[in-house]
Amino acid sequence: MKAKVYFTRDISPEKVVELYEALGIELPGRVAVKLHSGEMGNQNFLRPQFWKPMIDRMGGTVVECNTAYGDAFGGVRDHTATHLRLIEYHGWSKYFTVDLMDAEGPDVVRDIPNGKVLKENRLGRNILNYDSMLVLAHFKGHPMGGYGGALKQLSIGCASAAGKALIHSGGVSESNIEAWQKHAGQDRFCEAMADAASSVVQLFEGKIAFINVMKNLSVDCDCCAVAEDPCMKDIGMLASLDPVAIDQACIDLIYAAKDDPGQAHFLERVESRHGVHTIEAAAELGFGSREYELVEI
Repeated sequence: MKAKVYFTRDISPEKVVELYEALGIELPGRVAVKLHSGEMGNQNFLRPQFWKPMIDRMGGTVVECNTAYGDAFGGVRDHTATHLRLIEYHGWSKYFTVDLMDAEGPDVVRDIPNGKVLKENRLGRNILNYDSMLVLAHFKGHPMGGYGGALKQLSIGCASAAGKALIHSGGVSESNIEAWQKHAGQDRFCEAMADAASSVVQLFEGKIAFINVMKNLSVDCDCCAVAEDPCMKDIGMLASLDPVAIDQACIDLIYAAKDDPGQAHFLERVESRHGVHTIEAAAELGFGSREYELVEI
């Protein structure tokens, strides 16, 4: 059977809840809500107020991890103290309980026996405190991955700083920034993202759901302190139990937006970074399908 992907053109906090309820699942126990809380200076990330009805509905905990890139890329989220101050500054801790999952070690090491590049993934240790996960992804471009969606939140998003370095370096290093910047080819990086994402899906197997919001469609990620303004019009929101299908559906909606004057610029970012290869690799690993049925609500 094709994966079901629910789609709405109405971008609103209330419609997020409706999309989730269309999935027909109730995530059990302690729910980790993985989202992007935004880098200092970024103007495009989705604010806490947008997600509040959905997170309140779940009674979930917002979860994040530290970055690996540091001051060289203009960010402040590579150290726990400055990251937590930014989370407070952006308003997340005003509305929600927030857990920086790798604030204290040691990392959780998850084996990836069938990985294309990685044979293990390193996650923030607090991920083991949760029974299920809701991934709330802001779909947009990405400087290295081409695009960022559900698979990016599962992989880079859930990885500890050491895990992020492993992914970006194609499994070469847990810490060396030079190895990160000189990783062994773009496709290897995309495959490492797929490998890492598979380990998180396996951890929460049958207890994980995904919502992608196609709003503020910049070619740059919410991790960029200096990001381009959005180049495309907002498209809508999607929900699925399949992370591969939901990202594929978003890519297909970008290709379908032929009348949008910013489409070519957005697609240049996706295609030049081989973004779809992450989706291809994830499908080959078997934790999702590129075949889907789009159900508009």
